[in-house]
This record gives sequence, C-alpha cells and structure tokens, in this order.
Amino acid sequence: MSPAKKSGAPASAKKAAPKTLPAMNRLEVRLAGSGGQGLLLAGLVLAEAAGLYDGREVAMVQSYGPEARGGASKAEVIVSDRPIDYPLCSKVDLLLALNQEAADTYAWDVDPSSWVVVDADLVEHPPTSRAVALPFTATARDKLKKIMVANVVALGAISQLTGVASLKSLEKALLARVPKGTEALNRKALSLGAKLAREQAVKEKPAQAVLSAADF
Repeated sequence: MSPAKKSGAPASAKKAAPKTLPAMNRLEVRLAGSGGQGLLLAGLVLAEAAGLYDGREVAMVQSYGPEARGGASKAEVIVSDRPIDYPLCSKVDLLLALNQEAADTYAWDVDPSSWVVVDADLVEHPPTSRAVALPFTATARDKLKKIMVANVVALGAISQLTGVASLKSLEKALLARVPKGTEALNRKALSLGAKLAREQAVKEKPAQAVLSAADF
C-alpha cells in the first residue's frame, strides 16, 4: 500500500450496524509514521472498514509534511455508534507509531490509559512503558519479502488488539483498494498482523488484557 492523496476535509460514512457488533462510544485513533509508510491509505482503509462494512459513524482527517517521502504523516480516524460532532482527535485512545519520529511527535496528547502500539524495530524509545511493541516492518520484510505492507501488518494487529474494526471488514476494505495481483499478499499481511497481536496477548496476560470495542 502507498500513501493516499492529501485531504484536509473529514470524511464520513454509515450503514446499518450489524447486530452482532458490540456497542462503541467515541474511539479516537491516530496512525502515524513517515511519508512512504502508507499510513494515510491505512487510515482510509480503517475508516472504510469501520464505516462502510461495520456500520459505524466515522470521521477521518489526514495530514503530512512537505516531503513526498520521509516527512511526518498521520491519519486520524474517529469511530463511534453515535453522530460525530467534532471530527478531530481530542483524546487519543489508540496511537500507532511506525517510527521514532512519529512516536516523539504525535504522542503528546495520548492519555496514560490509552493504547500505544509501535514498530518494535523502528521505535527504540516508546513514549510509554505500557506500549505494545510488535515487529511490523521485520514481519513484512522477512516473512512476506515486501516491506511496503508493514502498514497492513499493523492494521491487522490493532484490529486484533482493540476491535476498532473487524478483521473481515478490514479485509474487504483493503482488497477493494490494493492493486490487482496483490490481494493474496495483503490478505496474508493482515492475517500475520492479527497473529502477532494474539501472540503478544498470550505473553502479557494478565498484565495487559486484550480489549474489545465495547471497552471504549
């Protein structure tokens, strides 16, 4: 996946929520990294998964630095079962940081009780000792031979950890946007990310239990 086009305007979408989904109050997600890591498109996929396929209310804002690659970038996605009256993050519930600069720059307003998920190889100094560090880039490089899908691995992990969007819906949104011929690669990347999160949860129980959407 590669970065999406710049857009400063929030996007929203809603369909009837499946009855099997747990209720969710406002959940604020910030995906951060550098240009070229695909965080903006990852945010779009997450928003479409939650809004179009899981039937949530969704708002999204994307921003990035002046450089096409290497500059700081972030996508903020708000997910709720209620109408969203303010489309920007005011209390980040989940921060995903795929490099050290992102962790340093975008963690300033993260609540101590919030989820912080970082790339274990590219973030040497997480902003909190409670951060969940998973090898997104190493997994994409070593197991899939495609470092560019590290963002998809990360999406699978945060879905498994928090329930912000179902894996089934993420897969639908993802496969609708990736280039033809890469469907199997992206599907496997999503699955590997979820597996990383499950393995991490087993290691850390009972210190940090895996949350579901109902906890937010």
